[in-house]
Formats: sequence, structure tokens, C-alpha cells
Amino acid sequence: MTITDTELATAWQIQSLAMSYPDEQFADRLPLLRTATRTLPAPLAAPLTAFLDQAAVTPLIDLAADYVTTFDHRKRFSPYLTYFAYGDTRKRGMALLRFKHAYRAAGLELDDSELPDHLAVVLEFAATGDPVVGRRLLTEHRAGLELIRLGLRETGAPWAHVLESVSATLPPLGKREHDAVARLAAEGPPEEEVGLAPFAPPEYMPQGGAR
Repeated sequence: MTITDTELATAWQIQSLAMSYPDEQFADRLPLLRTATRTLPAPLAAPLTAFLDQAAVTPLIDLAADYVTTFDHRKRFSPYLTYFAYGDTRKRGMALLRFKHAYRAAGLELDDSELPDHLAVVLEFAATGDPVVGRRLLTEHRAGLELIRLGLRETGAPWAHVLESVSATLPPLGKREHDAVARLAAEGPPEEEVGLAPFAPPEYMPQGGAR
């Protein structure tokens, strides 16, 4: 399947909005998201359509509550990509700085309320900032993305469809990625290494869920 740059950018933008907290603005955008989704190839569009169909018939208050329960209260579904590679260790601070530096190099500055590794933020960057760097960041954290996708599918969460569409924009999983997913599922993210000084200023360390 050949995906054009325009289709990639459109898909990532829709996925970013779908992975954001579902507020009134999200509800207002549903018709526009449906229209944009129809311009995409089937492997990208079909799962997004399934998500949008479900979102359209779910009361917004229920969808928002489900989002909080899914992503804020369950670490296994954390939308913060560096969590899966570094857990809540101090090394994660340097990984977060790398995301910020990538955004800054593309001329983008994040609001202080947003962590740079939130999947919705990374997808927005890939869509509107630097698609090459954005795709590389997503690919580097492919094991975490795949673990989220599998977990969401297992629980029947509607956002599983969004992760399926995200996966369709990335290279197929190779043996190394499959091994990394299996290892991450079995062992979980790294735990803090005792006695090490922080690797980054405290303000760059994650402090919990954000919307």
C-alpha cells in the first residue's frame, strides 16, 4: 500500500484529535473528521471510521469518563510513549528533552501543560511539524504503541481502533519489534535505578495524567 504525504498528514491529524481528551470541541469536529477520514486509504480509514462511529453514539460525558479511566488510571495504557521505554525512572527526563528538542528544531514550542511524549502531541507534530522526525519518534516507540494497541483491543476500548490506524502508518513489525513487545509485556517498563542523580531538571519529569 502506498500512502501519500498528504494522506499521512491527514491520518496523523485525525488520530491526534481522536487520542486527545474528548471535550465539546471534539464533539463539534466529528462531522469534519468523518469527511477527512473518507479521503484516506482503507487500512487507515476503516479503523478510524469504527472509532468515530462509536464516539458519535456515545454520550460525551460517558466517552470522557471512559477516556480518563482508560488512560489516566491504567499505566498499561499510558499515552506517554517514554513510559514504556523508561518507566518512571530519572532517565525518562532526558527522553522527554529529546522530544522537546525535536519540536523546537521544527519551530514548535509546547505549552507547559503538555508533556511532549503524549501520543496525541507526537501525532500532531508528525502531521503539522516534521513528518520525517515525527514518524521516527513513533517508530522508535513502536513496542509501547503495540502494547497499548493490544491491551485496548483486549478490553474492547474504542481507542484500539485509533491505534490500529496509527500502526498502519508505520513500517510492519519486524522480529526485533515483536521480541521487544513480548519482553515489555512480560517484564513491564524499567524500574528506578537506586542511587542515581536525576538526568534532567525536575520540571521535565512526568507528573501524572494530563489532558
